[in-house]
Amino acid sequence: MGSAAELAAAALVMLGFPCLMLAALIPSVYAFAATAAVTYLADHYLHRKGSYLINRLSKVRAGLSIRFLIRQLLLILLLARMSLSGNLIFYGAIACFIAFYGLQAPHGALVTLIRNRRRMPVATRNVDLKSRIRIPDAPRQGLLQRSAEKMLHLDLAAVIGLLVAAAVDSAVPGFVGIGITIGLGCLYVLALMPYVRGRKIPPNADSVLAAVDDWLAAYKPETVLYFSGSKDSAYQVNMWLETMEQLDTRPLIVLRERVILTNLAPTTVPVICVPGGVHLMNMDLSTVRVALYAANVGKNIHLLRVPTMKHVFIGHGDSDKLASVNPFSKVYDEVWTAGRAGRDRYAIADVGVRDDDIAEVGRPQLAPIRTWQGVPEGRIPTVLYAPTWEGWDDNPGNTSILLAGENIVRKLVKADPPVRVLYKPHPFTGTRSADAKAAHQRITALVEKAGAERAADARFTVDAAAQARAQAELTRIEARLAELSGSAGDKGDEAEATRDGVVDVARHEEIARLRAEWDDAYWRSFPSHEHRVITGAEPRLYDCFNVSDAMVSDISSVVSDFIASGKPYAVTDSGELGVEEFKRQNTAVRAAVILSNGAAELGGLLDAVRDPSADPLAGERGELKRYLLGPDEPKSIDQFNTAVADLARKAEIRNAGQESRAAGVAADPAEAAELTTALPGQRTSTTGDTDGVTAV
Repeated sequence: MGSAAELAAAALVMLGFPCLMLAALIPSVYAFAATAAVTYLADHYLHRKGSYLINRLSKVRAGLSIRFLIRQLLLILLLARMSLSGNLIFYGAIACFIAFYGLQAPHGALVTLIRNRRRMPVATRNVDLKSRIRIPDAPRQGLLQRSAEKMLHLDLAAVIGLLVAAAVDSAVPGFVGIGITIGLGCLYVLALMPYVRGRKIPPNADSVLAAVDDWLAAYKPETVLYFSGSKDSAYQVNMWLETMEQLDTRPLIVLRERVILTNLAPTTVPVICVPGGVHLMNMDLSTVRVALYAANVGKNIHLLRVPTMKHVFIGHGDSDKLASVNPFSKVYDEVWTAGRAGRDRYAIADVGVRDDDIAEVGRPQLAPIRTWQGVPEGRIPTVLYAPTWEGWDDNPGNTSILLAGENIVRKLVKADPPVRVLYKPHPFTGTRSADAKAAHQRITALVEKAGAERAADARFTVDAAAQARAQAELTRIEARLAELSGSAGDKGDEAEATRDGVVDVARHEEIARLRAEWDDAYWRSFPSHEHRVITGAEPRLYDCFNVSDAMVSDISSVVSDFIASGKPYAVTDSGELGVEEFKRQNTAVRAAVILSNGAAELGGLLDAVRDPSADPLAGERGELKRYLLGPDEPKSIDQFNTAVADLARKAEIRNAGQESRAAGVAADPAEAAELTTALPGQRTSTTGDTDGVTAV
């Protein structure tokens, strides 16, 4: 329903209009003016916040245009009640508002036409289309951004002028305001007109697609990462960007939704967003030999139908969830898992994926996670509490926040010898469940209170000078990052971003280096014994892994990733399955300290951190790490590149066999033609037929 401020603003809008009517009936110019100002400001606030309530108002026929129209009608009522209905200004007001709404139609039509014409059939990043087609600059940002709201607010001049005219009993201010409103409205429409004709119109779809094919023919991509999904699933493709940058072959990322492109993290890899299935299937991807899929979605069929490349499901995580053994995986040529556990998972599930079609390639994303060398001398141990969120149902096994969270944190902050607690909740925590949100707030309060008590404890000393230097370094790095982000520039629209969206590699590398420096300075900017609640994107979860000596979490991919560090960890059996059953159902917890909701078993985890030589689960953690994630050598990215190369060779062998067969039956024109057309993915003619999306 929105924040309290948004609810208050919506209430002011809805209550303001009855008050406007009352002020008009009294009549009172000053009461009307004050109430109108409140409705204008509250409405503007809701729009600036992008409030969900604005959409709800539209659903109940109280949309933006209706609210402006009602306010203008009530102003005319005010003039009539003040006995001005026989005055020329009264008729001027009526004519003004009729003309004003007459301008809304051409304004709206022009805005829609400009946006449609500048909507590219494909959008790209790191693809050189600028040298191949002419894409004109986007209209000035002020013309199209929130255009309807801006156009409607031009009535302010007329409203103010008419109220002043009514207050001072002179028509002059009213006609001045009317002239300003109508004049500005006409100028707005005239300012939009150049962008629907001449050289300000982007090229048509055929020209853009031909330019993309021309670029593809020059670039010759060999490995494609294909992705389709909703805005919330963008993280699934973002986790593979760095891996794609490290491929030995020429990489390409193909997206199917514009919203994913908008939420794509910065990368040096060429990106093509192709919303239309027909456009994708007619795109020249004839040089691609390996296609990688991070999610099982319906739109995968548009690329899976191409036989000249091998198709691989790489997923977006490696866990014991049912999604990790989806029967749909049978459609791929191979399924790549991190380690032996993924292979066994498919064998147990028996969903039709053959063992020969599974390759173990490790998890390249886990490279930043450092292995544990023990607690550095002179520093107290750090324990990370990283619970997952409550999920979409009320299963008690979803998260430890509700039943165990406070017990875990309370025992950790009171541990003797002391430890430091880092609390990093899942970003979705509390978004569905009010109970989870309340528990999160109580845990946050516990950590902050313990932090304040520790700051006042004389046993813990602080190097104020070192912290000040780190803070100064943080300020410097953040200023430079802001400068680099600003210098990249905000593109006017999709067409302009496609034209100019080629990453500056030097800037990209500098930003990566600065983010690493920021992370180092961040941890030095406060005492190493200070309890801390960590929310937001920075520091990242893996950064928290690296400064921690142990972790407490729930069943999620967080646990599987943390295992890469080799550090002790504990997992909460919030569903109270019992230790043996909990381990049987969840491979990743087989080397964990299993906690009940009372967290009485935490002592075992802390003992392992304080004395690694006496850690009873160290050997099991090593075995489990190899089982889940594969061996440390060769490096995962090397394993991944080897798998890509092997599969590319298989694709080449298959394609060569098809060509050989086609050559062998050349005497039969009909069969030869059939074999030739069995290799889709190439544009056969500039005006030729396209493959239908149902041709599988």
